[in-house]
Amino acid sequence: MNDYTLGLLAWLRLVRFKNRSDHMTNEFLKRFELTTAQFDVLVQIRTYQPLNQMELAKKVTVTEGGISRMLARLEKERYIERKQGWKTKMISLTEKGESVMNEAFPAQVAFQTSFFDEVLSKEEQKTLLSLISRLEKHSRNKMVPPPT
Repeated sequence: MNDYTLGLLAWLRLVRFKNRSDHMTNEFLKRFELTTAQFDVLVQIRTYQPLNQMELAKKVTVTEGGISRMLARLEKERYIERKQGWKTKMISLTEKGESVMNEAFPAQVAFQTSFFDEVLSKEEQKTLLSLISRLEKHSRNKMVPPPT
């Protein structure tokens, strides 16, 4: 019954950490009236603005269908604006979006950094980042085996 591999145990730990981290982050970001996904989208817009919806979808963890709904919500809340460009609408932050990010971003950086700084040395953090980066890169090329 002890068929657990190191790979399975590591994956289970990553999933548990991600789920717990997402929950804690969503609770933390409520003070800015944002979800984790909305924060991610606003960070990408802030970094690369102006950009179109297709460019944005490639940079975030939201599905392509979800990005349309999220952008509509963020536009309704006046965090972003979409202006017609030559062939496509370009997305950028509004003054309200810049303002919320000026508050939320440094607070979120401190909150997320504390997860790692309180437990891992800088060297351990570098190693963890390197290992997770390798796994993430490998996962982009990995095919799901067909059902047997």
